[in-house]
Amino acid sequence: MKALVTGASGQLGRALRAAPPEGIELVSFGSEELDITDQVAVMRAVERTTPDVILNAAAYTAVDLAECEEARALAVNCAGVAHLAAAAHEAGAKLVHISSDFVFDGHSGRPYLPEDPPAPLGVYGQTKLAGEEAARANGDSLIVRTSWVYSAHGSNFVRTMLRLMKERDELRVVTDQMGTPTWATSLAQALWQLVDADARGIVHFSDSGVCSWYDFAVAIHEEAVGAGLLNRIVRIVPIATAEYPTSAKRPYYSVLDKAGTWKILGGPAPHWRKNLRLMLKEMNNNG
Repeated sequence: MKALVTGASGQLGRALRAAPPEGIELVSFGSEELDITDQVAVMRAVERTTPDVILNAAAYTAVDLAECEEARALAVNCAGVAHLAAAAHEAGAKLVHISSDFVFDGHSGRPYLPEDPPAPLGVYGQTKLAGEEAARANGDSLIVRTSWVYSAHGSNFVRTMLRLMKERDELRVVTDQMGTPTWATSLAQALWQLVDADARGIVHFSDSGVCSWYDFAVAIHEEAVGAGLLNRIVRIVPIATAEYPTSAKRPYYSVLDKAGTWKILGGPAPHWRKNLRLMLKEMNNNG
């Protein structure tokens, strides 16, 4: 099987490139090599590489900045997906598109099912939902919603916390927003398994467990000290969302129900804290 990965220089793209399964012929493009908002470039790239499956890891992910850059967010998260879907359809390829827990408003009292009605709160979530609709316009597609993705590379919550913990004696972190952190490596492995299983439709994937951003920050601190990445104690103070205003509204509860995905994969993903520990070990080993 030949697989084309877009957004290959991002944290998920790097993880997908790091461990393709046996039997996969991998072709990958970073955003500097293939701008998915360029319809002609997308069509030519797909025609030239003739993939069996396209994994779209390209995305506009600046949640707050999207509130004032709606056109750019739409171009990447919606129009770009539409271009990939059209090219995939033309080539007889399957499109695997990555979406977000931010398509939900966070008012649920239980984990969100794939069939629950979306209701995004901000521009980022709206553009991700529009991207889902663009992907579904191609009859052969898989949409994978995930949450709180991080890795040893790129811009993410873990790397931001580690930097701030080295600079400050105290951090104030929101405690009333709940979700599930997901290691990009774990997500990449699941995506390859879902491709192998020929999954279709909308599925949910994250690592196991639930936490708040505050809980996540506390775990990052404890695990970083244990791994030798941090040699100081930082006070982490839980605060309410109202005490940390942002441009974009975020869901208070965006835990995803993964039961259907676990059946396809043969069991649940590791707990988020176990994967956090593995990622920090990777960072430590790489210096």
